[in-house]
Amino acid sequence: MTSTGTLFAINLAAALLLMTALWPYTVWKKKASLVDRFWGLGFVLVAWISFWAGQGYGARRLLVTTLTTLWGLRLSAHITGRSWGKEEDPRYAAMRKAHGERFAVRSLWSVFLLQGVLLWIVSLPVQWACTSAEPARITALDLVGAALSLAGIVLESTADFQLLRFLRRPENRGKIMDRGLWAYSRHPNYFGETLVWWGMYLVTLSTPRGGWTVVGPALITFLLLRVSGVTLLESVMKEKSPEYQEYVERTSAFVPWFPRKRRKNGPGGA
Repeated sequence: MTSTGTLFAINLAAALLLMTALWPYTVWKKKASLVDRFWGLGFVLVAWISFWAGQGYGARRLLVTTLTTLWGLRLSAHITGRSWGKEEDPRYAAMRKAHGERFAVRSLWSVFLLQGVLLWIVSLPVQWACTSAEPARITALDLVGAALSLAGIVLESTADFQLLRFLRRPENRGKIMDRGLWAYSRHPNYFGETLVWWGMYLVTLSTPRGGWTVVGPALITFLLLRVSGVTLLESVMKEKSPEYQEYVERTSAFVPWFPRKRRKNGPGGA
């Protein structure tokens, strides 16, 4: 029987091993951004280890593992298709330029091992749900959490598809994507991703002492809002497109909401 602590340790080792194994290939290809393709797959790996080694209630284990697999495989396929044949992501290219020849070695811990630790923390609700044998039934919280996670997967998938289709049309080159879900949120894909993990957390709340795993969804929300998501992209977009500021003024930053009306200039609003 695998204890909870042992399972957590196995999952951390597995996440770090996955990232370490990937690192030499990216050094050879001089493309650290390949790590992004494996971000979702890392969660799938942790989920299935937890499913097979965890001693939790079977239906709950299957529920969170299935949702994580759907989310992780879809995200990995999307990032792979979006980045196929393209140059290194500007974020990693900037890091490579800043550190020069040292970047190859430095990236092992500053990119790969770091992402391994982060995905392990974010996935804590899934790991815990797979270890708790009580309650030995599916509760209302399980169903609400699963529904919220599924809604997040659908929202994120739809937003990514809409943006990809928009960018692939030559007539949209240089334009701002403000259609579909992007008319209600500047980052509907990121919002959907946070829903996935807050939904997983609700499932965990149906188990005894599951509340502490809030660090998982809190971390991914912080990362998407303040680190690698909204803040970073917005700073880039404002520099690239003067029209983006107008989009900012009328569109919710994160949580989807109805667009604000454009302000009219001149006396009396004319």
